[in-house]
Amino acid sequence: MSNMNLTLKIWRQNGPDDKGKMVEYKVSDISEHMSFLEMMDVLNEQLIAKGEDPVAFDHDCREGICGMCSMFINGEAHGPDRAITTCQLHMRTFNDGDTIYIEPWRAKAFPVIKDLMVDRSAFDRIQHAGGYISVNTSGNTQDANALPIAKAAADEAMDAATCIGCGACVATCKNSSAMLFVGAKVSQYALLPQGQVEAAERVKNMVEQMDLEGFGNCTNTGACEVECPKGISLENIARMNRELFKSMVAG
Repeated sequence: MSNMNLTLKIWRQNGPDDKGKMVEYKVSDISEHMSFLEMMDVLNEQLIAKGEDPVAFDHDCREGICGMCSMFINGEAHGPDRAITTCQLHMRTFNDGDTIYIEPWRAKAFPVIKDLMVDRSAFDRIQHAGGYISVNTSGNTQDANALPIAKAAADEAMDAATCIGCGACVATCKNSSAMLFVGAKVSQYALLPQGQVEAAERVKNMVEQMDLEGFGNCTNTGACEVECPKGISLENIARMNRELFKSMVAG
């Protein structure tokens, strides 16, 4: 494939109180081997050279680990591919002459900071509400390697722990639900003995904080699992609901 010329329609918004609008840009000579973020870098270099304000977007590791590169591309979280973050999306997915629509996550609980950057601190507050374990470090601590854990439980806990908190589940859900994220965080502790000591309080506190942040409820559409870059299973939502029910029955 030869290099591509593309039309970009990008959401520009100066801050949470600004109305915002889609602005059209042209980029040329884009290599199929570039990542999507590298293409955005090319655009920003052009804008800076012309004395214009570059497009603000979140990024850090660019290795599919941190989850910061949250872009809604052509109506899909992280773009038209599966099990990837935006930084892992390559331009060979697109064709010469394409028009690409690029927007931030759209959710009440994720207010826009600027352009494509949103405030995802709601996820941090949910984590602070219960995403930890309390351990006695008085000198009588039990060696973690001495705790027997079933292989199936360990595998499921590790699968849940692969959630990177990017927010694609929220952006994809028609209700802006955070239940896949919270379900994953509850599951990774509920499946392990270290996390079961505080299991009842954890799930109540995290679900309560989730609701306070203004996320919607789950209606089992399943789009969150499809668009999740780490393939987090809907089973984690079911586990969270079971854990919450158990905690309520236990009082």
